[in-house]
Amino acid sequence: MTIAVQRADIDQQNHVNNIVYLRWVQEVATAHWEAAAPATARDAVGWVVLRHEIDYKTPASLGDEVVLRTWVGEATRITFERFTEIRRLAAGGQTLLAKARTLWVPINPETGKPTRVPSEVRARFSV
Repeated sequence: MTIAVQRADIDQQNHVNNIVYLRWVQEVATAHWEAAAPATARDAVGWVVLRHEIDYKTPASLGDEVVLRTWVGEATRITFERFTEIRRLAAGGQTLLAKARTLWVPINPETGKPTRVPSEVRARFSV
């Protein structure tokens, strides 16, 4: 996904606030799930975050265009590891702004309780 930094994303230090990076991590993960998961899986599985780890490398500023890239790492019976890179687009290339690792837990959308990752989902997404 490509996103333009908005005025509302900027904090008192005049750069993108850390919580915005977290929002971007969630948005690109959700977009990937919606685009790649079969409809039956989207209906049968919800997701909650167990853990986020974000390493901030360099700040983003108002007007920057950023690229969000995500991919799935290891999938166990009860967790999905997902990685995200956030990069600034600029003439001559891209600059790494932040990288994240998130552990997601599948839930039953009706009960809100954790459930196992269906084997077809694990096979489609995990490395």
